[in-house]
Amino acid sequence: MAASTYPVYPPDLTPEQKEYLLASLNDWSIAHGLAVRPSPAFVSEDSDPSGVLAVTAPVTLFPSLFPRSCFEEARSIQKTYNELYAAIASDEEWLGEVMPEYGQFLICIAYFIRQREAMEVLLLIEVDDFIAELWKIHLTVKKEGYVQDLSLGLFRSDYMVHVDPSTPSATPQIKQVEFNTIASSFGGLASQVSLLHQHLLSTSAYPPHPSLHPSALPTNPSIPSLALALATAHSHYGPSKSTPPLPLCILFVVQSPERNIFDQRLLEYALLATHHIPTFRLPFPLTSLHTSILPTNPLRPLLYSPPHLPHPYEVSTLYFRASYSPAEYTSPAAFPSRLHLERSAAIKCPSILTHLAGSKKVQQVLAAPSSPHLARFLRSPASRARLTRTFTAIHPLDASPAGVHAKALALDPTSAAHYVLKPQREGGGNNIYRGAIPAFLKSLGEERMWRGHILMELIEPPGLRNVVLREGVLKEGEVVGELGVYGGVLWRAGGEREGGESGGGESGGGEKGRGEVLWNEEAGWLLRTKGRESEEGGVAAGFGAVDSVLLVDV
Repeated sequence: MAASTYPVYPPDLTPEQKEYLLASLNDWSIAHGLAVRPSPAFVSEDSDPSGVLAVTAPVTLFPSLFPRSCFEEARSIQKTYNELYAAIASDEEWLGEVMPEYGQFLICIAYFIRQREAMEVLLLIEVDDFIAELWKIHLTVKKEGYVQDLSLGLFRSDYMVHVDPSTPSATPQIKQVEFNTIASSFGGLASQVSLLHQHLLSTSAYPPHPSLHPSALPTNPSIPSLALALATAHSHYGPSKSTPPLPLCILFVVQSPERNIFDQRLLEYALLATHHIPTFRLPFPLTSLHTSILPTNPLRPLLYSPPHLPHPYEVSTLYFRASYSPAEYTSPAAFPSRLHLERSAAIKCPSILTHLAGSKKVQQVLAAPSSPHLARFLRSPASRARLTRTFTAIHPLDASPAGVHAKALALDPTSAAHYVLKPQREGGGNNIYRGAIPAFLKSLGEERMWRGHILMELIEPPGLRNVVLREGVLKEGEVVGELGVYGGVLWRAGGEREGGESGGGESGGGEKGRGEVLWNEEAGWLLRTKGRESEEGGVAAGFGAVDSVLLVDV
């Protein structure tokens, strides 16, 4: 961790101040939905057999200091990132070219379809059968014919503040940790924790401090902005495709049980209250039980039959808050369920290709030195330069010269101490850090199995302190913050791309097959804070806390 560039913060609390602050925080949080279901380790299933209890979500007592310039830069480039990943998800050919395993799989499946011989398919499945199965779903639907050319992305680009430890006077800058294209969570709680910290400041729950003033605490619009993105997709779906017409809804595909349910409910409530759109929740394992596609309707509308209602709804938009992890595909019905949803007329958030565009391999290819790939999707040199400045060193673990060099770095305990090893797949808790990297790679066996990971240089954030409240326990000390900026983008695959404000005008306008951006906006932010000793930062995975930014000029 780099030396701190921040003022001394947060202010000390007397026992009386801490008691008042905690009482105010807990009461406000429960009253405003800043909550989660308790973990079994905190409240046993015997004590809560119906799963109805709620506790304050993991939060920080104080908003965390964050450089104003870094915050503004991260927000200002989100629309460009939205457009970049919409273009990538629309370019199957490029995905196949930059990810040899994927391209190989395309060829193998085509051969299998022609020759009914599956041996070639094993080449990729041995490397990553989960990604291979997702590609197989896309190819199956492609062969049948897609009936929906619209896609919605609710993205989140995650950054850390980086200060070069070798340069004491270095200016803080943002460096991208990852780009999320599926189940970008905590947009609901992020809005609420911003309001919480504003409330605590306005009620004098905080002792005086020169950095703590209202103008430094921006209001986070993530709830209304993410709801607007879903509502925009819903409106673009058009009228019912069923005969007779059915009422339309948005369907949240969720995990069950879901501890983070209130984060999702806040978006559902906003959709109903502001946009008058009904929403329903579908646990992913129950897909085949409650949804159907009539074989007699060539438009393939997706019908959802709520167990508590006598009539079905037609689904305009599928919002996936589940089905991103291999752990959710242990049932034989899991992949057929994802195929069933993908082949429907519902607008997917995200589609299979958009899901795969968020793989770490794509991030690594884009961040490669002198990468030609950004120019394929973004025509503005200035925009490409702004994105490039957010990249950190990311290496493949393949047979290329760069991959051979990365393997040497990863196997050397001294150099490995400066890196993190990341798998292609989504989901927290899967990264391998520093000295644990050499032994982990050796445990995978043959080096061809390493291709499912990338090696990323660790970011050096400045020193920072805060107090985290998690399941009733306070932990005070050095922390690390990770800023995620949300974006919403709706696009049509295969058309010419629009210029102008709504489309951003950055992509190669007029290029066929790259998609037409119909709507594109930044959609708020999330600050996650974890103890310095914790490598991971996932809140739901049990590592971090939801936070808000306190802007400072440094």
